[in-house]
Amino acid sequence: MKKYKFFTNLDQEEQWLNDMARQGYTLVRKSFGYQFERSVPEEANYRIDFRTFKNQRDFEDYVALFEDSGWTHVAGTKGSGAQYFKQNGDQGNEDIFSDADSKAARYKRISDMWMTLCCCFIPIFAALISTDAIDASVILKPQSLYYTPGLWEMSGPRFWQALLFETPFALFRGIVWMVIPVMIIVYSVFAYKAKKEYDKSQQQ
Repeated sequence: MKKYKFFTNLDQEEQWLNDMARQGYTLVRKSFGYQFERSVPEEANYRIDFRTFKNQRDFEDYVALFEDSGWTHVAGTKGSGAQYFKQNGDQGNEDIFSDADSKAARYKRISDMWMTLCCCFIPIFAALISTDAIDASVILKPQSLYYTPGLWEMSGPRFWQALLFETPFALFRGIVWMVIPVMIIVYSVFAYKAKKEYDKSQQQ
């Protein structure tokens, strides 16, 4: 079974995975969605870390460290960032983090990742505007996305027919150049939310 959800709070994501385990669904893979396998309902204990690694050896050493402490690595790769662990029965500590600072640090790494992605898109967007590849004036004049001659002077059924015919093309033109600024905004929001979670974790 596959489920699609998005979390900005890792504690809530862990709780959801524990709830799924109580319903008899065990996490086996995480990419764009969560892949579960049917299993015996259990009181599971999932924990999520966020780390990326430059090489496979460092990643394998990282996984082995937790597995030696009683935690099974169930999802995540060296470049995926999110690493999912499940406690082996009653083995190991209740948490994979030794203290509050190390637990909060995962939010700092997430925030840094989103901000890095945001900063990568800003110069690209600026270059496209400066070379007139993107016309920022359409934000104030979206009607410029419509190319039908005399469209805005038409009236009655003729106007609505022409408008409805060209609207899908106008939306496509707008969506193409809006992708970059939208991604900048989205990444900024995610970075801000992760930073808020980091600050909140530091205060607890």
